Amino acid sequence: MPVNFEQLLTTVVMESTGIYWIPAFEMLEEHGLDVKLVNARHVKNVPGRKSDVQDCQWLQQLHTHGLLEGAFRPEDQVCALRAYMRQRETLIRYRASHIQHMQKALRQMNLLLDNVVADITGKTGMGIILSILAGERDPEVLAKHRDSHCKKSEKVIAKSLHGHYRVEHLFALKQSVELYDFYEKQIEDCDKALEDQLNQFDDKSESISLPAKRKSASAPAFDVRTHLYRVTGVDLTSIEGIEENTALKVVSEIGTDMSRWPTVKHFCSWLGLSPGNKISGGKVLSSKTKRIPNRAASALRMAALTLVSSKSALGAYYRRMRSKLGAPKAITATAHKLARLIYSMLKNGSEYVDRGQDYYEEQYRDRVIKNMRKRAEDMGYKLVEIETAAPS
Repeated sequence: MPVNFEQLLTTVVMESTGIYWIPAFEMLEEHGLDVKLVNARHVKNVPGRKSDVQDCQWLQQLHTHGLLEGAFRPEDQVCALRAYMRQRETLIRYRASHIQHMQKALRQMNLLLDNVVADITGKTGMGIILSILAGERDPEVLAKHRDSHCKKSEKVIAKSLHGHYRVEHLFALKQSVELYDFYEKQIEDCDKALEDQLNQFDDKSESISLPAKRKSASAPAFDVRTHLYRVTGVDLTSIEGIEENTALKVVSEIGTDMSRWPTVKHFCSWLGLSPGNKISGGKVLSSKTKRIPNRAASALRMAALTLVSSKSALGAYYRRMRSKLGAPKAITATAHKLARLIYSMLKNGSEYVDRGQDYYEEQYRDRVIKNMRKRAEDMGYKLVEIETAAPS
């Protein structure tokens, strides 16, 4: 009697090898199999016995005894959203290289445009560049493209536009501008695909509208904040330091289903933001965080860095950690706190309320006094508060 292997097979285990596993993973999953993607470092075979056949046999043996756990992979909707977001980041990186090529060509022609405008791809900068490519050479005429929001005056801008125009440098500038425009168009198309993908998610907002908020310059062209609120049911941008683009990056990487992680500690550990626990003989050998190339964690670290001057409780926390641990560890600690807030909001549907830096400083002071009082009692002393007279 022939054996139907499709009925016998229920799970498949495979290693993560570059991008080659993706088509096999997707096809096996479409056939109803439970596919587990495992980290190659966690399933290392016995040294000296390395071949593809032996690797497969070792994976089968480990999986038979239940020793393998699959890596996190979000649902299909989130996977598609993540693919669009990663493609957008790639396009932005390519576009940035052509902005640098534009700056290089301008410098070679002794045009110091980047000294007088903050962004050469802004209204003032692009107006001047396009006018140069059209044949204009008079600095006074070029400076008239100044936008009213530009901090420098036309006179100051004109002083930086006395150029030495050579054909080869103009050619390089022209091609750089064309490539920049091309990637701008590609990013616009990617933004439309992102919006279409977000429209496919279920509505969890209960038709509640959000109050107006200033839009981030790095965010896609559509209303990201409203779409994210509809998809998640919470406003992640209410967290200090989390703007639309950061929230979209995080959601595209982790999805909206927080039940994939049993606790917030598991979630922060998966992000690589939790302290390590390398302990032997009761002694902590190392508490460094794991070096994990996690895009969501990178976005949270960038968000934590923006809190350096914030008047919020998170800003006060970051500054205190920076004075205590240094900037790198303070960024990781603050990113860890942001991750905990996002986990709580997505799992419980709760809103974030910032109590301000004064509330944080007061809580910190009460915590320090409580610890000092406890230490004094353990040593047989009593901590007495001294009342200071009010200044006359």
